[in-house]
Amino acid sequence: MTSAGGDASAFLQIEDVVKDFSGYKAVNHVTLDIAKGEIFALLGSSGCGKTTLLRMLAGFETPTAGRIVLDGKDLAGLPPYERPINMMFQSYALFPHLTVWDNIAFGLKRDGMPADKIAERVEAMLKLVQLGKFAKRKPHQLSGGQQQRVALARSLAKRPQLMLLDEPLGALDKKLREETQIELVNIIEEVGVTCVMVTHDQEEAMTMASRIAVMSEGRILQVGAPSEIYETPSTRFVADFIGNVNLMDGTLDVDAEGHCEIGCRDVRHYIGHGITGTQGMAATVALRPEKIRLTREAPPDTAFNAVRGRIHELSYFGSFTVFHLTLPSGATLKVSQANTERNPESRLTWGDEAWAHWDAWSQVVLTQ
Repeated sequence: MTSAGGDASAFLQIEDVVKDFSGYKAVNHVTLDIAKGEIFALLGSSGCGKTTLLRMLAGFETPTAGRIVLDGKDLAGLPPYERPINMMFQSYALFPHLTVWDNIAFGLKRDGMPADKIAERVEAMLKLVQLGKFAKRKPHQLSGGQQQRVALARSLAKRPQLMLLDEPLGALDKKLREETQIELVNIIEEVGVTCVMVTHDQEEAMTMASRIAVMSEGRILQVGAPSEIYETPSTRFVADFIGNVNLMDGTLDVDAEGHCEIGCRDVRHYIGHGITGTQGMAATVALRPEKIRLTREAPPDTAFNAVRGRIHELSYFGSFTVFHLTLPSGATLKVSQANTERNPESRLTWGDEAWAHWDAWSQVVLTQ
């Protein structure tokens, strides 16, 4: 397990937090440090504990054990309304009978802010999210993306120290979600608020977050930048959960200082670094589909990092094509190739024999 705990200067410290529901640990000894101004994503499938952790940050759930410290202040015992934290829900939870202006002003009025200060803050928020001309509309008169920005403006209006986003773009369709991701990040960064978001959408996490924590069964499996999580997963679960990957089980045959060799059913892998393992131990090779080249002709060296198979399926996605190659053992190898030519004369298709081959630095060796 990889943890990001132990930094006393961190803005948000989650220290060995446990949430036990009648013997079931929904959150199991989680430790995280999050820096001021960071957009941090908790990523995992349904039931992994990410939303329970978010609810403990907000004060809607009480930790069974552990501490949550924000800017040096222990949040234990503080009810949600006394925490300098705002939470934005997937449903947006806008008041349907109030205008956009009044939705944004609602929390400020509840706090007893003077009317002139409220007007000043609301106008600033409307300008920030570019909804000034929609101030008098009701939520049902807005698009999904506009409603999302109203909810964001309302959350930011109180200038929280910490912003919590629960599946923030889950209600939007794919195209609008992709457009809104960058827009949302730009707004959050402009305000400078620290943000923790929960999502099961890996693309959303990798697009929006500066760092990601991958969760499973209440535990943190790995913490890192999106590129680190994708390129160097620490466990089989993380490799399989993030993006597409080919996982090949085998045994460690050679482990030298400058390289290692792993024998699998269909291919021998030569990897350009050692792993400090034991000869004969079980190991899994993770190989991303886009790291593989697919050609009709055999590569110069077929002893390592090369295998021949037959294309039994392909999926065209416009900018790239995914090939499913049946290997001699019957296993399937997924290969992703960019469509750089409009009408290639020698395009591979169903039923073709082809060689898949890759470089010595393309694989990741997993031992857990």
